Amino acid sequence: MPEEIIRTLSVDDVRYSYRLLPHSRSGGVPATEPTLILGGALQGMFGWPQMDDHLGPATDVVTADLPGMGSADPLPPGPSADLLRRAVLGIADDLGAPRLNVFGFSYGTAIAFGFARRHRGRVARLALGGVPVHIDDAQVTCWERARQQLAAGDRAGFAATAADALMCLDPERAVHRRELARRYVRRSFLHALDHSPHAADSLYRALADRPDFSGGLTGVPALVFAGEHDTVTSPARQREFAATIEGSRFLTIEESDHWVVLERAGEVAALVSRFFTEREPVTGAVALPRQAGTPVGRRT
Repeated sequence: MPEEIIRTLSVDDVRYSYRLLPHSRSGGVPATEPTLILGGALQGMFGWPQMDDHLGPATDVVTADLPGMGSADPLPPGPSADLLRRAVLGIADDLGAPRLNVFGFSYGTAIAFGFARRHRGRVARLALGGVPVHIDDAQVTCWERARQQLAAGDRAGFAATAADALMCLDPERAVHRRELARRYVRRSFLHALDHSPHAADSLYRALADRPDFSGGLTGVPALVFAGEHDTVTSPARQREFAATIEGSRFLTIEESDHWVVLERAGEVAALVSRFFTEREPVTGAVALPRQAGTPVGRRT
């Protein structure tokens, strides 16, 4: 495997970094444009090994600690969408890439979608998973309870409340590796709180902000997918959002919830790889449904 490259950039004097894993094919050119991965508020640039495995042999894989995330400087007070979009543009320019494939998950979908709307000429293909297009008042109340727990010094309570709010805990609904994902998310929240001075602010922004997914999109091939039991935003609402993107495809992935990238990591990586490269993924397979909205089949 090629060695990764870490680059530090800045936007409005806010420092941030990205990680480049050059494609590992011997000779020749990459099979597709570089792929930028934008995850949730606490999913930093070292948290996507499954994407490295699936996309690395075909193209450059780029992950990032954008402002307010991971090792980057904290976001300044006030709205942050424009600054984050410009941070993504800075990565594209620093790479010297005319166009990027962009994959956004959860919090990262708002950044990816906003970037595609304003810089569509720089986006070759767009994949969005777990799009929080609709956050209801009950969820906002839950986020506020988590914030109060954190303010009171109850880090374990905060991690439990925040993690559980992002998962389907209904025992009548099958979720693959639910308890494993639940423990992992809780530990990740606690780890971030212990090691990043602005993790709490990043989490609260991600949980409490209501990003703008309006306006539609044309001219960019797009794939939107959701876990079939996503309780943050229902698959039905995510499908409605996908319909605002001209020519997009919408898929659900069975036995998963909002944390589909953990519960079905291999399936998601293969799906995104297949979409970006327009060929079978290097390893594994995902049975793409014939009709938008039908579940992706289980691997056998």
